Amino acid sequence: MDISCAFATASDTPAHVELAETLGYRHAWLYDSPALYPDVWMVLTRCAERTTRIGLGPGVLVPSLRHPMVNAAAIAELAHQAPGRVVVAVGPGFTGRMALGQRPMPWRKVAEYVRCLRALLAGDTAEWEGAKISMLHLPGFGASRPIEVPILIGAEGPKGLAVAAELGDGVFSAAVPQPDAVNLTDWRALLCFGTVLDDGEELTSARAVDAAGPGAVVLYHAVYERAGAAVDNFPGGQGWRAAVEAFPEDERHLAIHAGHLVQANPRDEPYVAELIPLASSMALTGTAEHVAEKIAGLAEQGVTEIVYQPAGSAIERELEAFANAPGLTG
Repeated sequence: MDISCAFATASDTPAHVELAETLGYRHAWLYDSPALYPDVWMVLTRCAERTTRIGLGPGVLVPSLRHPMVNAAAIAELAHQAPGRVVVAVGPGFTGRMALGQRPMPWRKVAEYVRCLRALLAGDTAEWEGAKISMLHLPGFGASRPIEVPILIGAEGPKGLAVAAELGDGVFSAAVPQPDAVNLTDWRALLCFGTVLDDGEELTSARAVDAAGPGAVVLYHAVYERAGAAVDNFPGGQGWRAAVEAFPEDERHLAIHAGHLVQANPRDEPYVAELIPLASSMALTGTAEHVAEKIAGLAEQGVTEIVYQPAGSAIERELEAFANAPGLTG
């Protein structure tokens, strides 16, 4: 089991990635949601300059945000800066699109994009939007082709897993393992949230709420976007939905996703403490011993890489506490 980390990409993420490397994390995955966070490639470049061992990459890239040549060129430069360390995940988009008022992309479009991206990185001529394209970079303008970087597919459900089986080097899932992925690939990464509690600390302590709250309230965001009023089944869900639906429909996505995985927004805040006990049962929250047991349980379900996203106002503390739970060594 690899233990990796993920970050809601921020200006201080390079310092946090540098710390993660010293703590022994395998990869650092950075989110690609430009409505919420700084440009992922700019920050990854800064991470490469501050580290020497930890794997680096976007998780997950959203194809509609950039022409495939733009991502191919970015991958080439990052691979030049951090040879042998670059990893990439591609998916249909959650907040990367929803924070822009768009639904996730069709899997057919994701597959077309990944095929084109792979062709470009291999040094082949590809076709996009009716035109032949190829990386024309001369020596000194990024890594030379072919550029071999693993590409994971941010897959949920049978359509996503089919794309992963055809085009991916692994599966990158969020919160819930994909049991069928066990038969598709040997690399099964799972994005997880939560916090390691101090001895005797309650789930609803101010520190725990600060750290676990951002991951907990994503339950509201995800369920509402997919199933609307079904969010009422969660603690505080009815009140949360009423607050969100007070906004005009064409601005509602802005009210939902503000602060996503960074801090609870004003619609979330009144219900965080109420939601955390349920959310924590599904997250990597608990004492260090309990978290280690949860990680072992996920390994038994076929997860091969835990990708932990620290949150709250003390990212360094969260990284260190989580690394200690399974006994990582730098």
